[in-house]
Amino acid sequence: MTVELAVAFPVLVIIAVIAMNVTLFLGECAAYDNAFCEAVRVNATSPAYGEDAGQSVTRIDAALAERFNREFESSSVSVSGSTGGIATFTGTLTLRPTLFGMGLRSSVLGVSLPNMTHAVSLTVDSYKPGVFL
Repeated sequence: MTVELAVAFPVLVIIAVIAMNVTLFLGECAAYDNAFCEAVRVNATSPAYGEDAGQSVTRIDAALAERFNREFESSSVSVSGSTGGIATFTGTLTLRPTLFGMGLRSSVLGVSLPNMTHAVSLTVDSYKPGVFL
């Protein structure tokens, strides 16, 4: 029975770490989707006179950095196709694996845990405030 425990325990720890990281990732993805849509709605749908999409990206990134500032996650925002008032904003959330909140780990008992990323895009028309495409 002791030998079986010695063999099974590392496998159970690896499964628990993976399950915990997946659960954390799914929860953070849902929160990021909501926060990103809200930040784009507030900061990019009707820019001030003379403001370009780059300034909107800076404000969106700052709003998301306040919410997603834990040591194991990072957020980035980019914009593409900002011609003619239509711009596509893309937010990317990156989570590094964690061992039950005890610092950053890239592997557990020899099993590597890669970074997990989630991207969400939203296209807006700045000439029609509040309109999402």
